Amino acid sequence: MTGGSVASRRTVGERAAVPMGVALVVIGAVHFASPGFFDEIVPPWLPPSERFWTLASGVAEVLVGIALLVPRTRRRAGWAAAALFVAVYPGNLYMVWDWRDRAWTEQAVAWIRLPFQFPLIWLALRIARDPSPQPR
Repeated sequence: MTGGSVASRRTVGERAAVPMGVALVVIGAVHFASPGFFDEIVPPWLPPSERFWTLASGVAEVLVGIALLVPRTRRRAGWAAAALFVAVYPGNLYMVWDWRDRAWTEQAVAWIRLPFQFPLIWLALRIARDPSPQPR
């Protein structure tokens, strides 16, 4: 008998790509459906405006999410996802600073976002480096 089922032989990158892709598409769409929250966490010193960065990051998240769902583009999308998670990190830092006077529950949300980015970056890099054969 051979070891493990097909599902257990899949790499971390293979198992993470679809859930990450779906999550990015959904979160990216929320940037358009409810942009106010995202506008608030964009550092205000970034030109040209908070709304620009909210919409631009929403587009990036949707596109990277879709690319993660397509096996042929998955590895490149993993690199793009890692870059995206690094690029939005300043917004998470700004959120912690900006929410310093809010209720402790809101501050906790802001603080939890900071370390949460690192496993996302790690997973995105695992997807990018996935050794499994990619369809051509």
